[in-house]
Amino acid sequence: MLAFAGILLIALIASAALTGLFRRYAVASHLLDIPNARSSHHIPTPRGGGLAIVIVFLSGLIVFAIAGLPAAKTAWIFCGVGVGVALVGFLDDRSHIPVHQRLSAHFLAAALGLSALGGMPPLLVFGHAIDLGWGGQVIGLFYLVWLLNLYNFMDGIDGLAGIEAMTVCFGGIVLYLSGAGNSGQCWMLALLAMAVAGFMVWNFPPAAIFMGDAGSGFLGMVLGLFSIQAAFVAPQYFWSWLILLGVFIVDATLTLIRRFLSGEKVYEAHRSHAYQYASRHYGGHKPVTLAVAVINLCWLTPLALWVGAGGLDGLSGLVLAYLPLVLLAFSFKAGTRESA
Repeated sequence: MLAFAGILLIALIASAALTGLFRRYAVASHLLDIPNARSSHHIPTPRGGGLAIVIVFLSGLIVFAIAGLPAAKTAWIFCGVGVGVALVGFLDDRSHIPVHQRLSAHFLAAALGLSALGGMPPLLVFGHAIDLGWGGQVIGLFYLVWLLNLYNFMDGIDGLAGIEAMTVCFGGIVLYLSGAGNSGQCWMLALLAMAVAGFMVWNFPPAAIFMGDAGSGFLGMVLGLFSIQAAFVAPQYFWSWLILLGVFIVDATLTLIRRFLSGEKVYEAHRSHAYQYASRHYGGHKPVTLAVAVINLCWLTPLALWVGAGGLDGLSGLVLAYLPLVLLAFSFKAGTRESA
């Protein structure tokens, strides 16, 4: 156990150091995010720092696999799918890739990841396991692709995507420790949290470097795979993970639906997410980023644990968790035109 703890400490230090190197490379290569009318920042900022998360996490998984924790198969699933998603994101950061090509790559990565995990497990609804067959596999496929893309959408202010990943990983660790006690999953989540924490040294408001699509897309896909994997440990854990991811799922989904219904081009860049309105309302990114951490730790994590322990049905817990998030998103005009 001390050896694994040492790996986590090395991961934290390596991620911070590597992010600093990527920042230097981005500045030298003019890989900058230039502010425009759709941006939530005001000065040109290097991007692509999320690659440090990718490299450190996958390297750590390989070390864990060699040491026998977790199983090598699990490590290779995450490595293979994660590298593909990160590569597409990196290329898109460098030079824009058409939407249809990005989505094709995302669906391919999701299909490979879902297949390697054994498909989408049955859903537990009011105590009954429901196997949706091929329909469930299609739902799982779109779920992974949507989670990947919504993570990109939500990576719009300093520190937000990193705080979300760290707090969700913490919730997942506590969920396992309080129930199934799956040490392999706990170490993997802790490794991801440390890789993100090292990046956050440079990304916490005010950010010195942005994550970029390589990092945000990678996190969305990996967290999605973790959530499906959790359902194989205990069926109710999938609902727990949906609760843990609630802030990002609610804001991104509600924003997309409202923009679609108003006839806007949903694939175009915009500043109409609830978190973007909130950051402008409070005059900075830090209050919103910290508020998301508080919501995740003090509201969503306890509800996820309640569902995980079997004290509350998953669907009921999801509704209870999401209702105030939906009201909050509406209060900040998520999905409405900025002039509205």
